[in-house]
Amino acid sequence: MKLSELFGKGRCVLSFEVFPPKKDMPTDTIYNTLNSLKDLSPDFISVTYGAGGTNGDNITGEIAAYIKNELHIESAAHLTCVSNTKADIDILLDDLKKKGVENILALRGDINPERPPKNDFNYAGELIAYIKSKGDFGISAACYPECHVDAPDMITDIRHLKEKVDAGATHLMSQLFFDNARFFEFLEKARIAGISVPIEAGIMPVTNKKQIERMVSMCGASLPVKFSRMMAKYESDPAALRDAGIAYAIDQIVDLISSGADGIHLYTMNNPYVAEKISAAVKGLL
Repeated sequence: MKLSELFGKGRCVLSFEVFPPKKDMPTDTIYNTLNSLKDLSPDFISVTYGAGGTNGDNITGEIAAYIKNELHIESAAHLTCVSNTKADIDILLDDLKKKGVENILALRGDINPERPPKNDFNYAGELIAYIKSKGDFGISAACYPECHVDAPDMITDIRHLKEKVDAGATHLMSQLFFDNARFFEFLEKARIAGISVPIEAGIMPVTNKKQIERMVSMCGASLPVKFSRMMAKYESDPAALRDAGIAYAIDQIVDLISSGADGIHLYTMNNPYVAEKISAAVKGLL
């Protein structure tokens, strides 16, 4: 099933994101995580491109296939421009097709200073158009409620987003954000620009201070006063900060659902405990 088919049925879609284990981690850790997440009945689970921009033996596709074929939950495999030539993409697409994975999240990818980028694709829109020309995949793309860090302004960023949709993306997942007002403002601008595909709100429950500092430095998300006060109050108490972060995420999600959001994409950070607490709190609202 294509991810776009999950939307428009009078309910809010709930999806999860997981990432492959690092090279020094046992591979069974991710499958233990997935088996725990299965019981939460997400609509689909996406799998990021390998840690550090690498994807040896197509570990992303392997995990996405396990989700689809063994857990019987729809999956989406991330693919990036900076890590792949057209020949690389051809191999990966063929492998995904053989594995029965129907959905791809096409991204530019983060620049890794230790790995020079490939130059066949400069932007996600180019990768999306290429994937569309190669087979019947459901193609998703990323969007940025507070503007992509490399875009000069929001108008330019939304114009590029429209190009990705015109190239073949039929579903969008947002970067994380902590201020729902920013997401609603972005959503209005996207709709005015003629972007009509489903747009999921990306939510990351903050469970430790270093995590949020790293993510904010990478994506440029703003921190509302309410959020900053929470961090300051509980930063020296890991358990309290985890619980406060979960509560903050639940508040965000309840507001998004009640405001008619197409879907919630939960960045689980491979933490079933956090996903379970949030799912239990919002399942009845979806």
